[in-house]
Amino acid sequence: MILRMVWPVWALVLVLGPMLVLCGWSWWRARRTQDGTATAWARRSAMALATLVIGLTPAMPAATEQVQSNAEIFFVVDRTGSMAAEDYNGDQPRLEGVRHDIGAVVEALPGAHYSVIAFDSQATRQLPLTTDSRAVLSWAETVRQEITYYSAGSSIDRPLGALTNALEGAAERNPGNVRLVFFMSDGENTDGDDSSTSGGRQSYAPLNDVIDAGAVFGYGTPEGGRMRQYDGTEDSGAGSDAPYITDDTLPGAPPAVSRIDEENLRRVAEEMGVEYTHRVEPSPVGHITDGINIEEIASDGRRSVETYRDVTWPAGALLAGLVAWEAFYLSGRTRRLREVSA
Repeated sequence: MILRMVWPVWALVLVLGPMLVLCGWSWWRARRTQDGTATAWARRSAMALATLVIGLTPAMPAATEQVQSNAEIFFVVDRTGSMAAEDYNGDQPRLEGVRHDIGAVVEALPGAHYSVIAFDSQATRQLPLTTDSRAVLSWAETVRQEITYYSAGSSIDRPLGALTNALEGAAERNPGNVRLVFFMSDGENTDGDDSSTSGGRQSYAPLNDVIDAGAVFGYGTPEGGRMRQYDGTEDSGAGSDAPYITDDTLPGAPPAVSRIDEENLRRVAEEMGVEYTHRVEPSPVGHITDGINIEEIASDGRRSVETYRDVTWPAGALLAGLVAWEAFYLSGRTRRLREVSA
């Protein structure tokens, strides 16, 4: 048996506490003065106690039900300037690989809830959990690199806070669901912040308990690629004739070259407890998604929800009887008072 506490404790104390004290004190006083009201005050004390029991709401386990488990898929997408590096599938920007892989994952895992978190100079929730796969695909088709002027460098742990909030919120709302994370990045850390280096960056390990499956997708090559500048217009960025982003730390400021950091990506995958895969060209994702069995993951007991049956009827029946007795008692006193006054 448990107490479900339908009424908050403060309400029980505030309302019934003074009532019980008054009834108890009045019963004790009636016993001493022998004024004939002791039984009435004992009855009123019992009424207050019955009300207290109803407020505490004792309950017994009734049954264990199986709830439906749904997949919640979180895409975490790097859209820093380095994701425009032209070393995917030849000389295409890395974001082309992201577009392809988001579509491939959605096709391989249909009917799920999807969400997108993107990060550049900051991490933002681009799309809340939705069953509309077309919205996810539309976002993927239109995603662009961040505006070069506002770039604050890459930091692989930048989306950690946003991802933590999204996963913990989803787990609280729907604890029976299965949560998958697909992290898409080139792994570079170029923001110059010591906290983002491999030795001092924040770890994704605390999320291991709320991530059931997924993968880290790595984009880029060891040789690297150059990136076009993007000013927010259609005439700039990948596929345009805009100038390349330069490396002003080198003599003559030559075009900057971005290279994949697979060590960082493998570390993130290990912390999340998921697989790492290197994506260099459009290819199936079955080696990742075929191993994700939603029903098998959900068989860990999360779908079992124990229900309870309130056992307040005895206190309710007792209270009803005491109220009827009190009403009968008061009606008799009222009749006697009328006779005396007459």
